[in-house]
Amino acid sequence: MISKVFPILAISLFSAMLGAGIIVPLLPLYAEKMGATGVWIGIIFASFYISQIILTPMFGALSDRKGRKALLCIGLLSYALISLGYLWAHQVYQLIIVRLLHGAAGGMVLPIAQAYIGDLSPEHQEGKWIGYLNAALFTGFGFGPIIGGILTEAFGANVTFYAMGGLNFVAFILGVILLPESHTKTATKAHRSTSIRQLLTKPVLQGLVSFQLAFAMGRGMFITFLAIFATSVSYLNMGQIGTLLGANIILMSFYQLFTGRLADRINKKWLDVTGGVINILSLALIPLLGSFWPLLILLAIGAIGGALSIPATSAVAVEQGRKYGMGTVLGALATGQGVGLAIGPVVGGLIADMINVSSVFYAAAGFGAIGLLVFALLIRL
Repeated sequence: MISKVFPILAISLFSAMLGAGIIVPLLPLYAEKMGATGVWIGIIFASFYISQIILTPMFGALSDRKGRKALLCIGLLSYALISLGYLWAHQVYQLIIVRLLHGAAGGMVLPIAQAYIGDLSPEHQEGKWIGYLNAALFTGFGFGPIIGGILTEAFGANVTFYAMGGLNFVAFILGVILLPESHTKTATKAHRSTSIRQLLTKPVLQGLVSFQLAFAMGRGMFITFLAIFATSVSYLNMGQIGTLLGANIILMSFYQLFTGRLADRINKKWLDVTGGVINILSLALIPLLGSFWPLLILLAIGAIGGALSIPATSAVAVEQGRKYGMGTVLGALATGQGVGLAIGPVVGGLIADMINVSSVFYAAAGFGAIGLLVFALLIRL
């Protein structure tokens, strides 16, 4: 079953993430032109994840009871419609409103897609299929900044927003026509007996959420402030910025074709730890490399860190989801990620305003180290 469903789900989400990734290199500079300081740029990025934090657990639990397809397709359609809201936003507060709505739609897409795969993955192959799904997601999200940088450089911001809306609408159509419903008695039964509050009393879940939160804080700071760093310190253009972001994400997805299988064969805790260390080092080295090619090489190597830790974390979450409810567990994990992605850009903005933009990357590495230590102490695998 999974071999038939997976290509449909992967193509739909590739298109959706391609659309979402298109605005990544544009948004910080777009907000800066509106007069946003570092803190407000952080808040704009964080708004997306604030609404996800609130809504993702509810959507995850709802999908355990009612099914995945309807919520996923509603999320994809909402992505498409909300994309046009960026054209309406001409002030900082308007951009925050659009990002809040965009995040609400996001809460119906990624965690539910992961739960879909979790329902259908054969036992002891969770890492393999989650790795494949993440490869599709990250490839789409990775090509997005490259295309977005080129479109913005050539045609301006408006064309970029139209492109994002169109790609998300294609993803919605593919999902409605081709995607079957998933059914899982295990997830439904588990959901009735386990709440998110109960889940978070378990050391394994505490460790996973801590790791996800710290990793997400670093990614949030990196994605939000790389464009500002690259233009103000390294004097790179939009095409180069999009290439840096895109190469990091695309290579992370490519590596996961191999590391997903690795997560089924090797101790997942040590894959997470190794990946976390690589990620921390790559963040700390960014301010020391001020030109395009050294940064590109560093980010290509740094992508290995995420490729090791993401499938391992997801595979453990799927194993726990079979016990406690797939949508509920993955919703809790997505909430931890959302908290990190919400806090990271705001903290990064404060640091950028109070010290400088280079210090944001040192702070991101420091938070990652704390999260990795907590994870290593809590989880027993």
